[in-house]
Amino acid sequence: MPWKLLVEYLRPHRPLLVAVVVFQLAQSIASLYLPTLNADIIDQGVARGDTGYILSTGSFMLVITLAQIVCAVVAVYFGAKAAMGLGRDLRSAIFERVGEFSEQEVTRFGAPSLITRSTNDVQQVQQLVLMSATLMVAAPMLSIGGVIMAIRQDAQLSWLIAVCVPVLLIAVGLIVTRMVPLFRKMQARIDTVNRVLREQLTGIRVVRAFVREDMETARFARANTDVTDVALRAGRLMALMFPVVMLVLNVSSVAVIWFGSFRIEDGSMQVGTLIAFLSYLMQILMSVMMATFMAVMIPRASVSADRIGEVLGTSSSVLPPENPVTSAAMAGRQRRGELEMRDVGFAYPGADQPVLAGISFTARAGQTTAIIGSTGSGKTTLVNLMPRLFDVTSGAVLIDGVDIRHLDPDLLWGHIGLVPQRPYLFSGTVRSNLLYGNPDATEDELWDSLEIAQARDFVEQMEEGLDAPISQGGTNVSGGQRQRLAIARALVKRPELYIFDDSFSSLDTGTDARLRQALKRSTAGATMVIIAQRVSSIVDADQILVLDVGRIVAQGTHHELLESSGTYREIVSSQLAAEETV
Repeated sequence: MPWKLLVEYLRPHRPLLVAVVVFQLAQSIASLYLPTLNADIIDQGVARGDTGYILSTGSFMLVITLAQIVCAVVAVYFGAKAAMGLGRDLRSAIFERVGEFSEQEVTRFGAPSLITRSTNDVQQVQQLVLMSATLMVAAPMLSIGGVIMAIRQDAQLSWLIAVCVPVLLIAVGLIVTRMVPLFRKMQARIDTVNRVLREQLTGIRVVRAFVREDMETARFARANTDVTDVALRAGRLMALMFPVVMLVLNVSSVAVIWFGSFRIEDGSMQVGTLIAFLSYLMQILMSVMMATFMAVMIPRASVSADRIGEVLGTSSSVLPPENPVTSAAMAGRQRRGELEMRDVGFAYPGADQPVLAGISFTARAGQTTAIIGSTGSGKTTLVNLMPRLFDVTSGAVLIDGVDIRHLDPDLLWGHIGLVPQRPYLFSGTVRSNLLYGNPDATEDELWDSLEIAQARDFVEQMEEGLDAPISQGGTNVSGGQRQRLAIARALVKRPELYIFDDSFSSLDTGTDARLRQALKRSTAGATMVIIAQRVSSIVDADQILVLDVGRIVAQGTHHELLESSGTYREIVSSQLAAEETV
C-alpha cells in the first residue's frame, strides 16, 4: 500500500524524475571515467616523464569534473523540486480527505494523530524521495559500473570485491532490521506528545485554575521521555552503522594495497592501475554506504507512508449521494427549512445500546422547537444528525420533505445556520469570523447581526471595531462574547433553519432574554431549533421536546408540560423558584 501510494502521487512529477535519472547517469559515467584517466596520467605520464601527456589528460579531467559538478547540481535541483511537489500534493490530499471525514472518523484517528500524519509523516516521505533522487539513483550505477571497471583494471584482485561487499551488506542489514520497529514506535509516541501538548495548550486555564502545573509538567515529561528513549535507541543503532561502514572501507583499502603491492612487486600490475582499482573499490563501497543511508530512511518513511495511506484509504461514513438533489431540483419546492425526524435512531459503532431511538417530531417554519434533557440524554448527538455530521442508523431526517442523505451536501449546509455547543472562532478579526457565515455580507449586515446577537456594544468598544483581532479559538474574548459572536456569524448567513446547541449557556439572564426577543423578530419565518439546559431560555418555545435516555418522553408547550410531564417538572423545579413554575 505505501509504495503504491508513493508511485501514484509521484506520477505528476515523472518528467522531473526522468531528468534526475539522466543527469545522475551522466554524473555516474563521469565518476567512473575519472579513475581510469588518473591511472593513465600516473602510468603513461608520470612514470615516463611525459609532461605534455599529463597536462592534456589533466585538462580533460578538469572538464569532466566540471561537467560532473553541473550534472550533480541539476540533479539535486530537479530531485528537490519533485520531493517538495510530492509533499505539497500529499498534504493537500490529507487535508481534503480529513475535510470529508465525519465526526466518527475524526474521533477514531484523533486530531493530534491527524496533525502528525499531515506534517511529520509527510516530511519523512518527502525526505525519502529527495534522498532517493540524489543518492539512490547514483548508487546502483556506481556499484555496477565500479565492479565492471575494477575488473577491467585487474581481474586478479576482484575477489576482494566479492568479500567486502557482502560483509558490508550483512553488517548493515543486521542493524537496519533492528531499527524498523523502533521507528514505528517513534511515530506513535510523537502522536502522544502532540496530543498531550495540544491538551495542555487548549486547557491552560483549567490547569492553572486547579493548580495542576506540576502534574501536567510531569505528564508531558513522561511522554517526552518515551519519545527520547526510543529516539536514543534508534540513534545508537544509526551511530553504530557508520563506524561499521568505515571499518569495512578502511580494512578493504588496506587489503587492496597489501595484495596489490605483491602484484606490483612481481610486475603484473602498475601503480596507476592499483590506485584506479582502489578508487573503484571505494566507489563501490561508498555506493553501498549510500544505499545503507537510504536503508536507514526507508523503514521510517515506510511507517509514515503506511500512516498516510491509512488516512487516504479511509472513506467517510457520511457519503455524498450518487444522484444528489440539487438546488435546481429543489426549485419547485418552497424553501422553508422545515425539519422532520421520522423514527430516528442512532448508535455509535460497537456500542451495545443506541444513543437515540424512536425520535419523531417536526420543527416547522416560523416556529421555535426546543429540546431539553439531562446531561447524557443525547441532545448533542441529535443536533449532529441535523446537518449530517453523522448518518442515522435507522429512520430518516428530512428538510423540506427531502431526506438529507439525498441532498447535495452544499445545498444541505446552505439551509442551516449552526451554533455549536462549544463556539469556535478562527484566528483573524471579528469581520473575518462573521464573513464565514456569508462572504458577500455588507458592513451594515455585519453590524445588524451583531446587534441582534447582543454583541454590538462590546465590538464597538474594541479599538478596531470589526477589524479587532481574534486569536485562535477566540481565547482573547470571554465565553459569553465568544457565544454571541458565533450566533452573529450564523445570523449573517440568513439560513432557513437555525440550530442553537446550548448556545446561551454563557449569557446572563438579561442578555439571554434580550437576545431571544431580537431573534424572534429577526428570524420570523425561519425554523429555529434550540438545545438548552436552562429552562428560562425555552419557556416561550412553540414546542418543547423532553429527551431522556435517548427518547422523547414528553412534548408540548411550557405550560402543557408542567401539567403533563413529571420529568419536565423535575427539570424546572431544579432551576426555577416555585413562583416561576406557574
